[in-house]
Amino acid sequence: MTDGERTDAEGQREYAPFLTGNEAYIREVVVDGAVAYGIHATDGRLLGVAPDRDIAFAAARQHQLIPLSVH
Repeated sequence: MTDGERTDAEGQREYAPFLTGNEAYIREVVVDGAVAYGIHATDGRLLGVAPDRDIAFAAARQHQLIPLSVH
């Protein structure tokens, strides 16, 4: 298995020692055919969607989360 084929669970285990539980992952999502930015919990749950990256980061910070970019 290559790095690109790892599952989310495997990635979470690898980085678990570095996570505090207050992180939010920000990544591009498609909503109704338009690009938006999803705000995800460390367990993968979608917490919210914002129309652009800056707003997604601001929303995460506003809720005392540490935003991290996911490509």
